[in-house]
Amino acid sequence: MKIRRLPSMAIVAAIPIALLAGFAWAGGWIGPARLSGGGIADALEWNAGKHPGYRRAHAKGLCFTGHFDANGAGTALSKASALAAGSYPVIGRFSTGGGKPFATDGRSVFHAMALLIRTPDGGEWRTAMDHTPIFPVATPAAFVELQGASRPDPATGKPDPAAMQAYLARHPETRVYQDYIKSAPLPDSFANGTYYSINAFRFINRKGEASIVRWAMRPATPLSALDKAELDTLPTDFLFNDILARLGRGPVRWRLAITLAEPGDVTDNATIRWPSSRRTVTVGTLVVDRAGPEERGACRDINFDPTILPAGIALSDDPLLAARSAAYSASFRRRAMEGPRPSAIGKAASQQALAKGE
Repeated sequence: MKIRRLPSMAIVAAIPIALLAGFAWAGGWIGPARLSGGGIADALEWNAGKHPGYRRAHAKGLCFTGHFDANGAGTALSKASALAAGSYPVIGRFSTGGGKPFATDGRSVFHAMALLIRTPDGGEWRTAMDHTPIFPVATPAAFVELQGASRPDPATGKPDPAAMQAYLARHPETRVYQDYIKSAPLPDSFANGTYYSINAFRFINRKGEASIVRWAMRPATPLSALDKAELDTLPTDFLFNDILARLGRGPVRWRLAITLAEPGDVTDNATIRWPSSRRTVTVGTLVVDRAGPEERGACRDINFDPTILPAGIALSDDPLLAARSAAYSASFRRRAMEGPRPSAIGKAASQQALAKGE
């Protein structure tokens, strides 16, 4: 959908309707596909295999804590408490793409940052961001189709070429994403990646004025890229060990930048970038000061559902948002019933301790 200028009160009034419709669609109550969160979780399991006790997506990760220091510049755009000048505690998670919790870090896949920012008034802002500015699909149905087409053949470890080519013929947007992944620099650390909301959201200020936005966490640490030709030579937990070592030396920071859409910008398709000329407002700094294995961290039992938002931030018309919420919820319920398992980092630490006789 392309953004049009509407009266502010009309925009605000439409938000609850859009929310209800989105969740009803994702839940399978309306629409022809009847695709549920459980169906998306099933597709992820079919692609990556079943790994009880772990997240169905972003399975390999570790927890971190810190704070978000808002500078107050965001209050003109949104009444969200987390944008008022002040410092707010943060719980988060670094992860890599895919559903295999012990996969090697030497893969050309996206890196991710998830956050929960809490404010004294009880508000919560949850967001799950990737280091790529675009997503490989525009709809939940296409996402499920991609899981089937990209499922590795046990004999080769790679997808069936015929199935993948047939899928790409139907979804050229996924090929655009693949080309981006191949050509863009791959950060050599979680600390120097930029993390994008990918989906669009609505900011609503105290006057009732609404803006369509996307956001990005921009690192204070300069980008340094991995050599993609040597990925298979990297240690299994290279990225996670690196961020633990960096935080052992001091905090790591990102600046939160809000980008505002203009008329004509697409708001319901996460495969399409907005022009770089769009107005951007820096609203604060994320400071990460501690990290550790999930079994000893605060993030293990948090569902980083990007639709859990404070007053002043609302969903856009992007259909992926409601579907993400439904899939995250299904994954959370499943792993809660299965019981916790040691994370990749925690397992390695336990093995080291055993080897030392601790």
